[in-house]
Amino acid sequence: MVHFVTGGRPEDDGRLGRNGRAARAATLVTRLQAMQRQINAKNFAVLRVNGRGTPAARKLTCVLHNWGTACEANARDLIGIYGEELLAHLDRSLLPVLWDGLGEHQAAEAADFRPFAQRLAGRKLAYSGIAFPVRLGAQGNGYVVFTSSYIDASSEQVVELHAQSCHIMTDMLAADERRLFQAEALSDREIACLQMAGDGHISEEIAEKMGLSVHTVNAYLGAATTKLDSVNRIQAIAKAIRLGYIS
Repeated sequence: MVHFVTGGRPEDDGRLGRNGRAARAATLVTRLQAMQRQINAKNFAVLRVNGRGTPAARKLTCVLHNWGTACEANARDLIGIYGEELLAHLDRSLLPVLWDGLGEHQAAEAADFRPFAQRLAGRKLAYSGIAFPVRLGAQGNGYVVFTSSYIDASSEQVVELHAQSCHIMTDMLAADERRLFQAEALSDREIACLQMAGDGHISEEIAEKMGLSVHTVNAYLGAATTKLDSVNRIQAIAKAIRLGYIS
């Protein structure tokens, strides 16, 4: 049985936070392992997009896997060889992606789903794979990948695994946002400025209502935007609503 203690010392809170993150990661790993068994895959990996803008300004990063000691090499090879194609594909399509491995009998098949899947040029990696793209916006974009020497998935399995992949990425994004809520909490002034901005007021109006300078209002809104890891005020307002800071 696990006991959760509140109101403890800061170092106790830190340990609880680490334990909570470890428990969430273990749950995700268990779910991903169950998914890989459905198609007899050997390993899984979760890739997330870092950066914004064009594919050249972004990159894929492996954030969760069960590759063990081979992770660094496998992730480097996968992203180095197919990274640009995967990023470009994510921009234009949510169809699953497959590729064949180097070996003569290494293949990823989804025969009855073939018209609805994107196949990459094969025989470049030491393993075959199938990747399910997920687009949740900002920090929630990426792929859930399953690899093995040979993968043979039915259309029902492809559809089911794609849906589960979306749930995996959604839960990872929600966990990130919960950590943000705890570690990067907005100040009362930042929340007030965001609320009024969300209500349609411009900086000059907010400054007048709050008895502040326009420069100070913009500083509060800028700080809130940074804390919420948003690219602009509109995205910050949307994220603040989602996190419950404002209505």
